[in-house]
Amino acid sequence: MHCSSVGEFEQGRPLVESLKKNYPSISITITFFSASGYEATKNYEGADQIYYLPFDGASNAKKMVELLNPSLVIWIKYEFWYHYLHELKSRKIPVLLISGIFRNSQPFFKWYGSLWKEMLASFTYFFVQNESSLKLLSSIAINNNVIITGDTRFDRVIEIAEKFEPISIIEKYCKNNRVIVAGSTWEEDETELIHYIKANPAIKFIIAPHETDQGNIQQMMKVFPNALLYTDLTNALVEQREINNLLIIDNVGMLSRLYHYASITYVGGGFGADGVHNVLEAAVYGKPVIFGPEYKKYAEAIGLVESGGGIPIKNALELESVLNLLWEQEDVLKKKGIASKKFVFANAGASKKIIQFVQENRLLIN
Repeated sequence: MHCSSVGEFEQGRPLVESLKKNYPSISITITFFSASGYEATKNYEGADQIYYLPFDGASNAKKMVELLNPSLVIWIKYEFWYHYLHELKSRKIPVLLISGIFRNSQPFFKWYGSLWKEMLASFTYFFVQNESSLKLLSSIAINNNVIITGDTRFDRVIEIAEKFEPISIIEKYCKNNRVIVAGSTWEEDETELIHYIKANPAIKFIIAPHETDQGNIQQMMKVFPNALLYTDLTNALVEQREINNLLIIDNVGMLSRLYHYASITYVGGGFGADGVHNVLEAAVYGKPVIFGPEYKKYAEAIGLVESGGGIPIKNALELESVLNLLWEQEDVLKKKGIASKKFVFANAGASKKIIQFVQENRLLIN
């Protein structure tokens, strides 16, 4: 299974774990492009081998495929490596694209996209998120091997929520207060939050920044000099009456559980060119999800807005207005939380559909 980064790994994780359960004797290799993806998952026990995928060249691709000799290859969502895909096709090894999503702006659908179309021809089956992706592939004569299954991330966030384990120190910090959890934030997100945090000392805020390196944490502490760091949090400190209303999470791996403690959630990335991060991690707990304006490349964020659970904002003034409305009208807050959870559970099941297809088509039977 090849993943660009940790987000794509989370999309593919339900599949490899289901495959291992159904085919206990298989060996699973996971490859990554990004350092952050590799570092975050290099100790994952569900795989037999975890590597960076070597640079995309004809020689590397040939050596890698010869060494692994895979029976089945799973490619998550995007990243198209020409030489690897060509090598796999030449050896007639089945390749599945999982949780694929396509947009008209991509080179596959342009007059100059012949090389990109050639890469698509290397996939045995496409499991796409929505009908618009199916129609786009059909427009370039990819018809008979495209199946709409949805996004496997819905299955993953449900699995995480169902296995939720409390974080006792966070429970003590939050107590019975109103709580806003802001996850995967960048500087642009934190800029929008600054005034509201300082103006509302009775509300508890938890920020889990996207970058947790020492330099970024120190920069955040300059903006919020009285903030607490999670690594410094102790039971004695939590009991202090004058404890600060902002807690900064200076480690990784906790965010999916932190959203559980929120009254309202905020997901970062929506003020940057790359767009909003994973809104489903927050929505699964039945909480309203606020994010910045750059979200329209992400089907799950669009769907969450359309369902009533997601709330896009353009600036700090809109953020303040939305938060005040939710605090003042508890029925609206509750309604949007319910809409978030319903949206996630209504879109579950992609992993099960793909596993069933693999079994029915005997893709792992030599």
